[in-house]
Amino acid sequence: MKYIYILFIVFAGAQFTFAQNTFQEAFNSRNKSTIENIRIQFSDDFGNTGYLPISIINGKTEGPIFTIISGVHGYEYPPIIATQDILKEIDSEKLKGTLIVVPIANLASFYARSPFVNPQDQKNLNNAFPGKENGSITDKIAAFITTNIIAVSDVFLDIHGGDAPEDLLPFVCYYDNLKKPKKTALAKKLAENSGFEYIISYPYTISAADPAKYAFKQAVQDGKTALSIECGKLGNVQHENVNLIKRGIYNILETMGMYFNGTGPHKNIIYGNNQIYIKAKVKGIFYSDYKAGDIVKKNDIVGYTTDEFGHILEEYRSTKDGIILYMLSTPPINKKDTVMCISSYKEE
Repeated sequence: MKYIYILFIVFAGAQFTFAQNTFQEAFNSRNKSTIENIRIQFSDDFGNTGYLPISIINGKTEGPIFTIISGVHGYEYPPIIATQDILKEIDSEKLKGTLIVVPIANLASFYARSPFVNPQDQKNLNNAFPGKENGSITDKIAAFITTNIIAVSDVFLDIHGGDAPEDLLPFVCYYDNLKKPKKTALAKKLAENSGFEYIISYPYTISAADPAKYAFKQAVQDGKTALSIECGKLGNVQHENVNLIKRGIYNILETMGMYFNGTGPHKNIIYGNNQIYIKAKVKGIFYSDYKAGDIVKKNDIVGYTTDEFGHILEEYRSTKDGIILYMLSTPPINKKDTVMCISSYKEE
């Protein structure tokens, strides 16, 4: 196996064009059975600098272009560790097609141990798509991913988990884009074959002119087959979740006919397509006896918030029967925080 390591330093001025050329040069080489690791450097007008690590793995034979991205939120560790393992394990001699892997998309967040946002500009990369070429560093990273990586991808897999304060039930999800039935059907098939028990779909309601905000939603908007794995929780590494993610990646690649190391679909798939979100209206201290994966009934009290003296400020009730996909699971709570997401299946 041939390994090629490339490091480019990109200066201000023609930075974005230079970065694009750097990626395109590495991507277009298409040398068989090779791994090319590149770092795309970024800087903005506010003095922020950083880089985006990208691995381009070319298989022995031609095939689809499949992108894996993790670390859009740098505090979501199981996806990052799973992707590190995939980079070590993939044998390019056995790969059909090309893998583009972004192992940690938000390095500033990762190294600062910052939940949700890039501490350099206080922006959430997963709320920044399609990005801005002339914006702050988060905007620029989002724009680069949109105009370069998403643009050349056939399938785009965005891997997330519960961030530092979030408990989460492992699931894989996709958008039910009625305007792109073939892409949606493939995304559903990949999700069903991933090996995850819970398969969640979301309605796709934005227009072509609306900002997608989320990475894999941007891929859907750009006409790609896209899905997301959500696995991991509470700001630490759970090895069982790392293994779930890896199994999901291998199963999806096998379904695409790119790599054969899968274990097949889960024997008892549970679907969800109707999600509701309970939001906090007050700031205080949050309490709940529930956890992700618990079944709730309509009107159940699922938690409450107190002030610093223990006085109850707000109670939270489920507005329907369903299962808790993810929820706040640490005491601090702020206005507009998502208390929990409850999912159920509605016959179409």
